[in-house]
Amino acid sequence: MTDFANQERTFLQQVLNQRMLICLCTGFASGLPLYILFQLIPAWLRLEDVSLTAIGFFNAIQLPYVLKFLWAPLLERYSLPFLGRRRGWMLVIQVSLIFAIAALGWWKPSTELQAIVLVSIFIAIASATQDVVLDAYRREILETEGELALGNNLHVQAYRISSLIPGSLGLFLIGVVDWHTNFVVMAAFMLVGVGLTLVIREPALVAPPPGTLRDAVRLPFVEFFQRRKLAPALAVLAFMVFYKLGDSMATALATPFYIEMQFTTTQIAVIAKNAALWPSIIGGLIGALVIIRIGINRALWIFGAIQIGTIFGFVWLSGAGPDPMILAIVIAGEYLGVGLGTAASVAFIARETSRLAVATQFAIFTALASLPRVVASSFSGLIVDTIDWTNFFYLSALLAVPGMVLLYWVAPWNDSAPQSENLDHPQ
Repeated sequence: MTDFANQERTFLQQVLNQRMLICLCTGFASGLPLYILFQLIPAWLRLEDVSLTAIGFFNAIQLPYVLKFLWAPLLERYSLPFLGRRRGWMLVIQVSLIFAIAALGWWKPSTELQAIVLVSIFIAIASATQDVVLDAYRREILETEGELALGNNLHVQAYRISSLIPGSLGLFLIGVVDWHTNFVVMAAFMLVGVGLTLVIREPALVAPPPGTLRDAVRLPFVEFFQRRKLAPALAVLAFMVFYKLGDSMATALATPFYIEMQFTTTQIAVIAKNAALWPSIIGGLIGALVIIRIGINRALWIFGAIQIGTIFGFVWLSGAGPDPMILAIVIAGEYLGVGLGTAASVAFIARETSRLAVATQFAIFTALASLPRVVASSFSGLIVDTIDWTNFFYLSALLAVPGMVLLYWVAPWNDSAPQSENLDHPQ
């Protein structure tokens, strides 16, 4: 049997093992509440004549996803008296999400918007907290570099696919059932997470939990800076911010850009959305396979270069006018690059997270990685108004360069990042 066939068989064995199936379920359970918040609820509010201004302010509920590292040490330090340190929190949070999502339809946006906002804030906090626990669990069960790449990628792809529940099924049910029933149906899909929690095992402890809350706050920083030293550690943190910055900037105003290029809303719905979702999933899966073969470091270099190259497709589109074929090609290419880059960056973040302080470190690193999206959504409109679309996309490509330069220090082509699993528990 050839080496290629052996690699394919190894890849399939990794895909089909129990840990990979767990990662698929964690991704679905993690993504579903977020997409309910950002796809279905805004549609509900707008159909009930809530103003665009109010709906715009509603988007501020994304803050718990950025700030979740603030309470991650609590989940690292304290365990509930059942199911273990990870599974106990998972079950409580998931059951809370089921009741909160199902309750949304009890109120009317026209007269009880404040109650809906408060419940939505609770869902956002609970969802972000669930992310902390699921990320920690996933890091604790994935061991090799190949498993980190594939498991985290499957999590991300299932996360994206979960958007089809509120974004397609939930929208389809509008007019078929009332809103209360619609949200009950959405809540029922969270049973995937509950079922997962009840059948999986608690991961083996690499080190005992921190003895105090102060230790839980302090340990992630002590461990990381001891392992990486100050200058390399700061370079890693900067890399997490800059690697996806150009990509995030280029897609931040995608829908307004398509509209300004005079594409119809039907073309955007049919072409743009499908050409974004499925190539990103395919890119992620291809990325995982490539990482297994060449490693995370080399994949970061190759996929980073592809990310920059695909941004120039938007430059082409900005001068081509409303051509549906070019739209499909450009979006498919861009999101194929998004999938590849995400596969490598998520695997890198997981590798940099020590199982000695996994919950807080993972929360900090993912918060840093989400900063480009927040920055892009805040300032992209102002930049476009100042320099026009074509120059905006050139600037986006330029902003991707610092992340590539940092690779020289944080992920050299022929080296692997230092690991910390054999370190003593810092005191």
